[in-house]
Amino acid sequence: MTNALAERTLTVPDALRPWIADIESTSVRGELPESFTHVPDPATKLVVRVEEGGRRDTLVVGPRARASYHTDAQRRVRSCVQLRLGPGTVRPLLGTPAVDLVGQALPLATLPTTTARELARRLADLTPEDIPAHLARVLPERLAPAVDRSRTLLLRAAVDALSTRTGRAPAQVRDVARDLAVSERQLRNLFSEGVGLSPKHYARIDRVRHVLTHASTAPWAELAATTGYYDQSHMTSDFRTLMGVPPRSFFTGRLPEARPCQA
Repeated sequence: MTNALAERTLTVPDALRPWIADIESTSVRGELPESFTHVPDPATKLVVRVEEGGRRDTLVVGPRARASYHTDAQRRVRSCVQLRLGPGTVRPLLGTPAVDLVGQALPLATLPTTTARELARRLADLTPEDIPAHLARVLPERLAPAVDRSRTLLLRAAVDALSTRTGRAPAQVRDVARDLAVSERQLRNLFSEGVGLSPKHYARIDRVRHVLTHASTAPWAELAATTGYYDQSHMTSDFRTLMGVPPRSFFTGRLPEARPCQA
């Protein structure tokens, strides 16, 4: 029997869009994969997972600064729902700055806010299809008073400018700070609390994620140029730093040794 990952993107209700960037549901049918890769990810996520036997848990997973390679020999996760939080949402929802969650995977119920503890109880009992509607009922009313709207809008404008888009390379940090009329230090502080990473590291991760998505659509040199690298060697160096192996090794399956998850 072969393994199959069934992945779905769930619709985010309009009422949730200020707080939740996207919701993804993944389930395993057949044999479980022997190993899996966590690519670098600048987002903080709420994760609801179900193991073989039906055990459920709800986690908060902080930004991932570098790739990691794992085996699931012990926990045998069967399904997973991931809710990606929007920039600036972490402290109002979870009561802690995003920088304190970098590289962490923690039980949601251990976070200090009442909303986090209630979500931990409710999310574990809901089907993936019911999660968006439930959150749309409870989050906007609870989070809106706790959010500094001007800081959040400033942070999200900076995140957009430092993100890689097809046909658009990320801006330079100094240019973003100038365009938003803040100092680079203020910009770093905004990112530390609202994203968890420095602006420069956020841009590096987002650019490598763009390479991962578009590697099959263009030659390496062309992809490097359109993604904003100086040249192909610059792209290879950045990719190796964040992924642990150069692009050719990664895409031909020559990966670092997989290790058990430590969440």
